[in-house]
Amino acid sequence: MNEILMIAGFALAAYAVVSNDSIQTLGTFLAANNKRPWWALWAYVSSILVAVLLYSWVVNGGDPAYGRLEKFPVPENGISWIHVAAPFALLVLTRFGIPVSTTFLVLSVFGPGNIVAMLEKSIVGYIVAFVVTFSIFFAVLKIIDRRTTGAESEQEPAAYWVVLQWLSTAYLWSQWLIQDLANIFVFFPRDLDLQWMLFGMALLVLLQGYTFYERGGAIQKILTSKQSVANAKAATMIDILLGTIYLVFKEWSNMPMSTTWVFLGLLAGRELAFTVLRNSTGLSSTLKLIGIDASKALLGLAVSVALAVLSMTVS
Repeated sequence: MNEILMIAGFALAAYAVVSNDSIQTLGTFLAANNKRPWWALWAYVSSILVAVLLYSWVVNGGDPAYGRLEKFPVPENGISWIHVAAPFALLVLTRFGIPVSTTFLVLSVFGPGNIVAMLEKSIVGYIVAFVVTFSIFFAVLKIIDRRTTGAESEQEPAAYWVVLQWLSTAYLWSQWLIQDLANIFVFFPRDLDLQWMLFGMALLVLLQGYTFYERGGAIQKILTSKQSVANAKAATMIDILLGTIYLVFKEWSNMPMSTTWVFLGLLAGRELAFTVLRNSTGLSSTLKLIGIDASKALLGLAVSVALAVLSMTVS
């Protein structure tokens, strides 16, 4: 029974994370390459996924999560229904296009005592992403993005920008995987044998393919509602900024953080820079949009805390 719950939890978490968090990372890649075959994009990101997973599993002695689960031990009584309920709730919220933090929702039930530490790191991540993104975009937007509106936004970008965007996607995708693989592999033994590793990797690749076939699903709409994200230049800059922020916080500590909150902070800073720089009269609508995205993330946090408290009651 425990093995069935373990597989069910892993499968639900894998699908929820792939359809929610990974699109936050790969959304600019999808938007900037919307005219290219979905299977070509899938093959590219899947090759990076396999490489990152295998590297950690080999180098870290059977740990595909890069040490992020040190403070989240396997439950003494095994996986229970409350652990499986967390990714199921995440899956439901994702279907409504709500960018919920999988870090809070999934990991909280495995380590309720770590919620405060995860929250602190995630809040700092949001603020850093917001401030850095706003500052950089405000400073260089006129140079890198001054011709991305109107008719030219529909033209095919220069070949070197496409190459740079694909390389920046690889950089961001690998850094995101290092952060978020813990949210999926938390259901498996910490010292993972080859059989379970291959099973998990194959499932992730297949689910990634389905998400690319759907062109991102509901969460992608949050990204495409922002300005100029389909442009290769803007997408490249987003990827480099977000990937570097993940890298910095990875070196800070092994405590997992919400990549969703960092992503929303980046989008908020970027959107505000666009509005302020262009002297737009839509400042109030931009602030409203930022507030709506933040409220959705807080909704996920509330659900996470509720499930964490319930898990302590059940155990």
